[in-house]
Amino acid sequence: MVFHAFFFFISFHFIFFFISFFRRGFFLGSPFILLNYKTYLQGTGHSAVEIAKACRAVSEESGIEIAVAPQLPDIYRVASEVELPVFSQHLDGVGAGSFTGHVFGKCIKDAGAVGTLINHSERRLTLAEIEASLKAAKEFGLRAVICTNNVPTTAAAAALGPDYVAIEPPELIGSGIPVSKADPEVVSGSVEAVAKINPGVKVLCGAGISKGEDLRAALDLGSQGVLLASGIVKAADPRAALEDLISLI
Repeated sequence: MVFHAFFFFISFHFIFFFISFFRRGFFLGSPFILLNYKTYLQGTGHSAVEIAKACRAVSEESGIEIAVAPQLPDIYRVASEVELPVFSQHLDGVGAGSFTGHVFGKCIKDAGAVGTLINHSERRLTLAEIEASLKAAKEFGLRAVICTNNVPTTAAAAALGPDYVAIEPPELIGSGIPVSKADPEVVSGSVEAVAKINPGVKVLCGAGISKGEDLRAALDLGSQGVLLASGIVKAADPRAALEDLISLI
């Protein structure tokens, strides 16, 4: 009798901790952090390389994958000087030919990019354009992150089959108020919607992410990483800001 009670007690706690660890991502691998430089002066030219070096150092120390999305002209510079994943901030669904001013997938791939953002709130696309951009990304072997702003658009994006969807309510971008606190339901709701439609797609949390508690909250809500920008790029010490970001994981 005592043995059975003890066995039940141990089994119950094992299952409880297993579920807790799974929900927090411990069995899903370490989180993915994607740093968008936007067009911040602090992330332009030589500064783009310096921030990438800080990301590389923190990534090596922690074992967490950190990628950067510099401005288009800085992709080659960053990819050539720093060994870490580099993403483009945009990609057009065009091929070789008469497409002046467009972003061609082969060009950014040859420049050193391994992935791209698609449909960021500051570079909105139509549904047809999103699909074309995603097709181009897949054609050239680029990891694709489709940005969304609510649960329905996240579900629609997941149905297209990108590598990631990044949920970012536009009103919170650059606000310093993390979506994981201001609107946690949009994150957890997006995670649930994606799991039903295409469980192979990973969910990133964006908008207002800058501190360790923000990343921890995002992971606790079921996301598998974050997309962030100003909190790191505009920090007085980007490396210290990154170290704080991962301090609770």
